[in-house]
Amino acid sequence: MCPQSYSGPMSELIPVDVMDLVSFDSLLSEEEIALRAKVREFVDATIKPNIAEWYDNAVFPLEIVPEMAKLGLLGMHLKGYGCAGRSAVEYGLAGAELEAGDSGLRTFVSVQGSLAMSAIYKWGSEEQKQQWLPRMAAGEAIGCFGLTEPTAGSDPSSMKTFARKDGEDWVINGAKRWIGLASVAKVAVIWAQTDDGIRGFVVPTDTPGFKATPITAKLSMRASIQCDIELTDVRLPASAMLPEAKGLRGPFSCLNEARYGIIWGAMGAARDSFEAALAYSQERMQFDRPLSGYQMTQQKLVNMALEIDKGFLLALQLGRLKDAGKLQNHQISVGKLNNCREAIKIAREARTILGGNGVTLDYSPLRHANNLESVRTYEGTDEVHSLILGQQLTGVGAFR
Repeated sequence: MCPQSYSGPMSELIPVDVMDLVSFDSLLSEEEIALRAKVREFVDATIKPNIAEWYDNAVFPLEIVPEMAKLGLLGMHLKGYGCAGRSAVEYGLAGAELEAGDSGLRTFVSVQGSLAMSAIYKWGSEEQKQQWLPRMAAGEAIGCFGLTEPTAGSDPSSMKTFARKDGEDWVINGAKRWIGLASVAKVAVIWAQTDDGIRGFVVPTDTPGFKATPITAKLSMRASIQCDIELTDVRLPASAMLPEAKGLRGPFSCLNEARYGIIWGAMGAARDSFEAALAYSQERMQFDRPLSGYQMTQQKLVNMALEIDKGFLLALQLGRLKDAGKLQNHQISVGKLNNCREAIKIAREARTILGGNGVTLDYSPLRHANNLESVRTYEGTDEVHSLILGQQLTGVGAFR
């Protein structure tokens, strides 16, 4: 249901859509609008009525995975192997709608499609693709992506997980941390050092020596799963290696897919926070008038709306570039840094309009703000993306 505007005690209430400020939909095709509407309907019917309970109880709703698969959301930007083959813009629009429901549920689609499936799709053998991608697109097999380690986050080149050759086999030992979906996954893409540099491996999670333990003490992303992984003498055949991935180019190509999705997703969380604050301000009476009738409230709403519109316009520009094959890596950093930074400000500002009621799970902004602390951190912190852009501007690398 659209929030309502209030312009005086005698006026009629009219529907409000923040995107109307810049006629955003005029920039989209009918097919793009239809896909967005389809995903929004799913979010409104399935996620929003239940997300407060899922978040409060720290439950990831596995029961919605088949419905996500039916909508073509799993690996939706990949072609063939049962995937939907949608455009980058369509993927982004879907991600924004999912994150308007909750960041954790959009993250599921990202881990499954942009990370695990993309790694196999981009760098795997045909046998690996045929074995896993159709099942993952159908939601029959969940995947995870093991890159980050307890002491290797922003600097994955310092990873300690090591795969050694033993005859024709590979044997992996090491540890990974903050790995989404690992405890419910059937397949893990594990990145490890070898004598020949960093390589990727497709690891069925029922392989002896593979252990995933959920991280439960979280103040963010509670309706999702992140895990520690222990790899103890995990023995794999030679065919488990991703044959085309060598060095950090492999995992970074997948991270860029996930970062692109975040550019859209963060704005979905921001938009939902704005809509909650706007609706509340029009209903909440203080000193005999609605909060929306006060100048300071209107200033907050205007500032939020402007940043949301700018964030979506940025996302759309990058999406069009991606679909044209012209998107550059530093441009992904522009979107990830800006939109995460602004989204968390918007969610926090929206909470202030809700007052004390805003700290409850009856309203979404503080939940979004808590989730965005994670979104802002994973797939590259503000600092990392600032350094990427600093190098682009100055020509001087300042990472070390």
